[in-house]
Amino acid sequence: MQGGKSSSAVGAAKEAVANVGASAWAGKEKTKAVVQEKVDKVKAHDPAAKATAEAKKQERIQEVEAVKQDAMRQNAAAKEHATAATYHPTPDSDREARAVEVEGPGAGPADAAAASRTPAAPRAGSSDDGRLPAGAGHAVGTLHARGTAGGRSM
Repeated sequence: MQGGKSSSAVGAAKEAVANVGASAWAGKEKTKAVVQEKVDKVKAHDPAAKATAEAKKQERIQEVEAVKQDAMRQNAAAKEHATAATYHPTPDSDREARAVEVEGPGAGPADAAAASRTPAAPRAGSSDDGRLPAGAGHAVGTLHARGTAGGRSM
């Protein structure tokens, strides 16, 4: 079974989607910072206020970038955690499953192999012989050519 491969692919896809979301949010916030800086510069009449607007923009952009990078690190850690928690079978895992000891009659390896080849007994009180009762399943023979009863066209 290749469950490990698919779970890592799902984890990688989830990480990629989360990273796209973080990047989109960061881009939006950076754009808002640039627009606010432009507004503040237009409103400002002295060079000191314009410099303050520029500094606020740069500070906001750095904050947003730091939040984005932190989110991407968290997304990568979440993917690694999810991948590590999945089942990774080893080549000997099927042998380990057969090495379980069971007490009682029919518990040996030869008896277990024989039991797996014999059909299961019907439940008590049932008349189950493993076959479908008459009339169960598909209604064979009732539809003929062209899908009408008796093969006649309509």
